[in-house]
Amino acid sequence: MTPPLPERAGRRCHNVLNPLHSTHYFSPDLGRELAAVGIEDDRAAYFAARAAAMGAVGAGTVTATFYNFRHDLVAAHVPAVWQAASPETVLAARARAVDATLRRLLGEDLIASKDVAEAAELALRAAEACGSTARPLYAAHADLPVPEAPHLALWHAATLLREHRGDGHLAVLLDAELGPVEALVSHTATGKGMAPKWALGTRGWSRQDWEAASGRLRERGLLDAQGELTQAGVDLRQDIEARTDRLDRAPYEHLGAAGVERLTEIARNLLMTAFAAGAFPDGMIGKE
Repeated sequence: MTPPLPERAGRRCHNVLNPLHSTHYFSPDLGRELAAVGIEDDRAAYFAARAAAMGAVGAGTVTATFYNFRHDLVAAHVPAVWQAASPETVLAARARAVDATLRRLLGEDLIASKDVAEAAELALRAAEACGSTARPLYAAHADLPVPEAPHLALWHAATLLREHRGDGHLAVLLDAELGPVEALVSHTATGKGMAPKWALGTRGWSRQDWEAASGRLRERGLLDAQGELTQAGVDLRQDIEARTDRLDRAPYEHLGAAGVERLTEIARNLLMTAFAAGAFPDGMIGKE
């Protein structure tokens, strides 16, 4: 009989796999590869890289599936970005960028290690149990072929697991009646989300939008006058994560407790190496 997963084991695994996926968004390699195919704007590059698996979709689809971006910002780049490069061209450029990024951050010895090959096998096994119903970003990426190189296969599997959890998380946010900016503000208030300057600078919202959302959260008793979560706000954010865990339990239950523990261990070590190599900008996470 398979032993049950420890509480929040899937979340802990996701929390180290997700940043491994995200390294390429902050990498000069992505900008270089997409500029070479005609996409020179950084925001257009992000929208294209993440949305390309869905095909040449319009701004409405990107705004809906990405959730916390201002539609006007998305529409300034999508669908025009597909005139510069097709989704297939973008996906190929993204793959080159991911390869270059991981090699630079992790080093050739680690890339070729047995740990990376083992992590790829474990993550792909977990992803076998992901469901596509009502999960558009996951489903689109699940249609892509699995790369042969172990480090790229690991990244692909991390992407599947990230988007699977993310699609479910959006359903929970909707049920909690947290719109795009309320979700950003309340997540930032936990100390684990993007700092306001990063959220505003990348998502297209204004300081006025941020303050208006904060006011709505205060009216609901979720945020206090100092911008801190009230106990009701803390409880709501904890409930959101717990409900997201429930919607995301299938891949980790499929992998099993020992597999999840081992995948988390390897991915954490890889992530620490990437952090030490400067994978992410300083000051990106926090309340200030």
